[in-house]
Amino acid sequence: MGKQNIVIVGGGGAGVNAAKALSKTLDASKYQLILINPLPYRIWLIATLRLAVTQDEALKSDIFLPYDKVFVNGNGKFVQGKVASFEASKEGGSVTLESGEKIDYHILVLSQGATWNGPPAFPSTESGVNEHLTSIHSKLVKAKDIVLVGGGAVGIELAGEIKDQWPEKKVTIVHGDKLLLNPSYPDKVRRSAAASVTARGIKLVLDEYINEPETKEVQGITTASGTELKGADLVIQTRGPRPNTAIVSAALGDASLSSLGLIKVRPTLQLVEHNNIFAAGDVIDWKEQKQSAKSSVHGLLVAANIQALLNNKTLKPYKGSTEMIVITNGKVSPHSFRRRKMWILTPSKNSGLAYFDVLWGITLGAWFARLVKSKGLLVPLFKGEQGY
Repeated sequence: MGKQNIVIVGGGGAGVNAAKALSKTLDASKYQLILINPLPYRIWLIATLRLAVTQDEALKSDIFLPYDKVFVNGNGKFVQGKVASFEASKEGGSVTLESGEKIDYHILVLSQGATWNGPPAFPSTESGVNEHLTSIHSKLVKAKDIVLVGGGAVGIELAGEIKDQWPEKKVTIVHGDKLLLNPSYPDKVRRSAAASVTARGIKLVLDEYINEPETKEVQGITTASGTELKGADLVIQTRGPRPNTAIVSAALGDASLSSLGLIKVRPTLQLVEHNNIFAAGDVIDWKEQKQSAKSSVHGLLVAANIQALLNNKTLKPYKGSTEMIVITNGKVSPHSFRRRKMWILTPSKNSGLAYFDVLWGITLGAWFARLVKSKGLLVPLFKGEQGY
């Protein structure tokens, strides 16, 4: 009898951490571990807003890392390709790539992540990635009055990066709620986020919507309620992501997904009706905010539970993670003022914040955001996960 395949679809935080952990424990004489991803490298999305603004080649080389060091002792195989479909049964199944190649599996992990808007919306081809970065950057360079549609973490952080690079440009965030972020966070945190943004001269238009679905150059734009932003010359989508789960509904039916398109899972992160299929990361239907750190935790649990399943042992439940958020507002969190014809950057007390949902809810200011995230964008953590 040949080796049985353990196939992981998606090389983001969940997939990489599952693959690395399994490569340490799987019996290589019985199982072949396979990680599938459309691109030959993983992109650290947390740092891509700064990359889109600065086009810093050194940063790019640090946040576009291959999968060659993910597998411990070489116990695993990377396959570049995009999964077009999969078939499932109680005994296993197969995935089919867009190339037509079919790969059988004994156990399948679905960790294909989410589809983003704006700068993090990277295509699944290498040429497309480069074209996307060039296009976004050239539009930013030309623009004088930029409107960001969506006031979550992406919108707030992109606004700060733009102000770092071009203090003279006008930046407006349009957000469809009365406060920035979303109701998962206390109002005091959301008000602090607004103070962080407005301290840098960024305009807020709250409780308004812009129906333009694309990132594009414009000659003024009007919100759904009729508010005119006449000077706007660039609109960038910074809304939250959508789960990349079309292949799941196609294979298993709409009942396998929630109303939001997320994969329904048991606490063990197995699919409801499939013991041999697991899901992790941004695709799962779990009541928590979608964040990179949580995806990594999912991946580690899935790896442990796959090993337990193979050994006929009890699987462990996912108990959720503490809600937290660290939002930056540029690299060194400055604010700017104009003196004659020169822009002066000075430290701001209201640039960036952090919130931890423990005890009574702990909020920390710009100093913590700078220390933990702003300066290095957690790149060392990413490089560690990739084995670099």
